[in-house]
Amino acid sequence: MGRRRGLGPDFTKDDGDDGDGGDGGADRAGAGGTGETDATRRTTLGRAAAGRAADGRRGVRPAVPPPPVRRGEPVRDRTWLPELRAAIWCTAGLFTVMLLVDLANGTLVPWRALCWTAVALVLFTVLYPPRVTAGEHWLASRGPVRTRTVRTDLLVLVRRGDGVAPRLVLRDALGGRVELDPKVLTANPLLWHRLERGVRRSREHGWLRCGAVPMQALADRIDHDGARAVFDASGLE
Repeated sequence: MGRRRGLGPDFTKDDGDDGDGGDGGADRAGAGGTGETDATRRTTLGRAAAGRAADGRRGVRPAVPPPPVRRGEPVRDRTWLPELRAAIWCTAGLFTVMLLVDLANGTLVPWRALCWTAVALVLFTVLYPPRVTAGEHWLASRGPVRTRTVRTDLLVLVRRGDGVAPRLVLRDALGGRVELDPKVLTANPLLWHRLERGVRRSREHGWLRCGAVPMQALADRIDHDGARAVFDASGLE
């Protein structure tokens, strides 16, 4: 029997009762700690919810990655705008130089200004880059005067054009014909994917019986340029 101090001279308690009391105290302490943990968690979650609500009121939204190109959405040449700017600057520069030369020589008259304007317009027409756009089973090339369209799922001819500048010639069963620079396809993998898928459908339907050689050469070039871009980005030789 052990005597408990501070509880009176007649109060006694067994040692075993002391142990039970200790366990009960520990259980109560643990329960108290769990209660505090739950309360802290609820407080933290409440503050986070309040913060998100405040962000929503301020117009703050979580960052969302841009959506991928949908199946029927047209794909455009992403290098067209820089080339258009270059053509405009070149034309404007030449036009300005011709006017300044006439002005310095004192020969700037209205008919000569009109002549230089016509020359500048012709130069801009020649330098104007065609804008290539591809959709689901079609491809279009818009120039300064007209737009040419071809059905990529009805192609009957795919060949490499003759001449100094390389050209890829596409012709479909409806009479449509498009010529484009292969560099446009190498610089725009999405355009190449649309064209390659249309060529595959044309072969499956029996429309296209030739053109494997230029398409394979173009595919090899795109793969080579893609691998080179990866090596350059990673710093490998």
